[in-house]
Amino acid sequence: MRTSRGNGRVFWSAAAIVVVVDAITKSIAVNKLMPELPHRVIGNVVRFTLAFNPGAAFSMYLGEYSRVIFGAFAVIALVVLWWLYRSGPASDRLRALALGLAWGGAAGNLLDRFQGARGVVDFIDIGVGNVRFWTFNVADSAVTVGAILLAWVLWREDRDRVAVAARDEQAHEHS
Repeated sequence: MRTSRGNGRVFWSAAAIVVVVDAITKSIAVNKLMPELPHRVIGNVVRFTLAFNPGAAFSMYLGEYSRVIFGAFAVIALVVLWWLYRSGPASDRLRALALGLAWGGAAGNLLDRFQGARGVVDFIDIGVGNVRFWTFNVADSAVTVGAILLAWVLWREDRDRVAVAARDEQAHEHS
């Protein structure tokens, strides 16, 4: 099944916006923030704290080859996300958006891996007091939102498929 040109605009626009906004915000963070020195944005709840993550999500680290290993995983993820987009229903713009957000986020962090050994630039720091969430970036947010949106789209499709099957079974029983 091929996607429509309209979904191509949705997918590639979402991906491009994420990559561009991610690159701009990371550049600003690197140029304006001092590593590990929090800058309060909303009290102590939201802070900008520059950090470099040579590993993967949640600071997973596999030693000196982390950059290559996680870079390879990111390339595989980009291919899989693109394939899911291309094989999706032509009418499902929400699925295209979800996949575009995730693709853009994966691409944004992959660009960081290619740009230097320091790793992915993270700077958004959320928490209360000493209870902090992992420091993240725009790309991470896009991957998370894209994954949640995709899960909701797939759940909705499954719910609709079950409802149609039940309706068809009832119609078959009454005929």
